Amino acid sequence: MEKKYKVAVIHTSTGLVGQLKELFDEMLPDVEMINLIDDSLLEEVKKNGRITLGVIRRICTYAQTAQEMGAELIMCQCSSVSRAGTVAREMLSVPYLKIDEPMMQKAVMMGEKIALVATAAVTIEPSTGLIREMAAKAGKKVEVTPYLSEGTPEKILEKIKEAEKTNDVIVLAQGSMTCVLPYLEGISRPVLSSPGLALERIREILNENGTERAYV
Repeated sequence: MEKKYKVAVIHTSTGLVGQLKELFDEMLPDVEMINLIDDSLLEEVKKNGRITLGVIRRICTYAQTAQEMGAELIMCQCSSVSRAGTVAREMLSVPYLKIDEPMMQKAVMMGEKIALVATAAVTIEPSTGLIREMAAKAGKKVEVTPYLSEGTPEKILEKIKEAEKTNDVIVLAQGSMTCVLPYLEGISRPVLSSPGLALERIREILNENGTERAYV
């Protein structure tokens, strides 16, 4: 089947490429997924403990390149570099989506006490900031509590069980943390993951805009 749309995904590692491709095939069969991968981006963030000007510049360059390739929408899959998207949007005439924006918006609507479970320390600060940004837009006050975990499903599940005791909703800070989803039976609080929610938002944007170009 001929693809109707092109969506470019900017990656800071190869870890989520296969999973997102499967989701695109399942949820967005009329969309061609274009991957732009630079694993030096996340390494630079980890080395400096924060996003750098160099990372922001490269994300913006990749976003502009994706637009020139004909992408109707661009998504960055890395939560740790999400702030670069705020700058990139100003340079584009197509929508730019941060993968965890739909998840954070949904979390804000679901509760005031939000647990942020992460496996990378550099993700906590930008993800917390994004939750608060979404809350401000919604006119809500939220309390965000971070939980840093090791990357195995067992360790992540331990933090989720700890978080469910005192929070209304739990968000998984990185898309790669979907590995824990099969083990959530018995968890009393909602646990949100970004990839599926992001693709639902992409479908909404493409359906609303058709072939027109507009900001998210």
